[in-house]
Amino acid sequence: MDIARPLTDTARMGAGPRPGEIALSDVIGALSYALDLTEGEPPGHAVRSCAIGMRLAAEIGLDDDDRSDLFYALLLKDAGCSANSSRMAALFAADDQAAKRTSKRVDWARSPPAFLWALRTVVPGGTLRDRVGQLGVLRGEREVTRSLMRARCDRGAEIARLLGLAPGTSEAIRGLDEHWDGRGQPEGLARTDIPLAARIMCLSQTVEIFHAARGVEGACRVAERRSGRWFDPKLVAALRRMRSDRAFWASLDDPDVSAWEPPDRVLQADEGYLDRVAAAFAGVVDAKSPWTYRHSDRTCVIAMSIAAHLGCDEKVLGDVRRAAMLHDVGKLAISSRILDKPARLTDAEFSEVRRHPLFTQEILKRTPGFARLAPLAGAHHERLDGGGYPHGLKGAELTVPMRVLAVADVYEALTSVRPYRPAMSSNEALVEMRPEVPRRLDGNAFAALETVLGDRPAAAPAPGATARAEAVLGRRSG
Repeated sequence: MDIARPLTDTARMGAGPRPGEIALSDVIGALSYALDLTEGEPPGHAVRSCAIGMRLAAEIGLDDDDRSDLFYALLLKDAGCSANSSRMAALFAADDQAAKRTSKRVDWARSPPAFLWALRTVVPGGTLRDRVGQLGVLRGEREVTRSLMRARCDRGAEIARLLGLAPGTSEAIRGLDEHWDGRGQPEGLARTDIPLAARIMCLSQTVEIFHAARGVEGACRVAERRSGRWFDPKLVAALRRMRSDRAFWASLDDPDVSAWEPPDRVLQADEGYLDRVAAAFAGVVDAKSPWTYRHSDRTCVIAMSIAAHLGCDEKVLGDVRRAAMLHDVGKLAISSRILDKPARLTDAEFSEVRRHPLFTQEILKRTPGFARLAPLAGAHHERLDGGGYPHGLKGAELTVPMRVLAVADVYEALTSVRPYRPAMSSNEALVEMRPEVPRRLDGNAFAALETVLGDRPAAAPAPGATARAEAVLGRRSG
């Protein structure tokens, strides 16, 4: 049985999904706001692009099967966005989100504007010599661009497959940055060799960006200039016909994309499928930095083991599982230049990092099926003495699942390599954590961790452990 199943017409027309089931578009549409943050775009970019793409599909008479594939591809078009974030930040010595955002506003398929964009983007604040030197690091511009685009498109297509979506959805995401004239990325496909859904997506996201900046006329002018190069001329002609549809363009202020999918093809997410979505987005989060590969997955295993040892019931275990998978989704809003920094963070940089639980909470609060997990997932850096963040919760304000997740997150971070330190052994991590118990970390959760690991630390911490633990746990964990 498919893990994502069509809703019946009755469910779509008013009876709603069966108990415990949610329209998948509502879940992915909400989580797409996290992808917008990673791309440096204003919240709602993917949802607005989806509305534009589906309106184009209606204009050209796309059939229901292809429209359904396109619908989910549009919502997930940036699912692979984190896969090239770290490398882009390193190659350009710049904020990856700024680089991504500005790249979408330049005609990078042409050498002069692409070179000028790269020159302006690398080493912000640096001298001309610094910038030229960094461009030399980039070597072959086209080769680097192709590599970055391939990582992004391949990962996005893989996420769609992990979610059990149709092959047409995966292939559309893979072809997002291909151009009509064959000068796109990563394969250099041309004309009708590019899947139609991918052609629609490429035009839609560009129109959304320029519509936000320049209005309908400005967006259409950009599309006309790139017609026959970036875009399929027939799709640009369809956009031209849409130009006068004022009601549609006004609807982009608050689009309801669920109305665009063919009613008998709406997919629903039951409890098991929500777990699959959580795991997929955990992969998106962990791909943001090579230093956090599988952090969410490992934190989940550790937290589940602690919670089970403490006797938590199935409902709590389910909450812990999903919250652990999604606890760092807010890190998609943080620059890779900060996350990958191999040195102590400045106060300003640490202030940025401290915001990620707030982003996690805001994203999950708006996501059906995950909304009630927002307080739990957002509390993984809170501490019992009130010295954590982002809200300074303490004592009785922190539930057992919150305490469990905090302990699991710290332990996983300490036992993993980070750019500013090597990984600790299990015993070393427990020794480092012990001075925090029970003042900051919960004693029962920590004792359960020791038990499930079968590895008791020394009776007393090693010399200097308290200072090191305070520096690591308070400043850079997770």
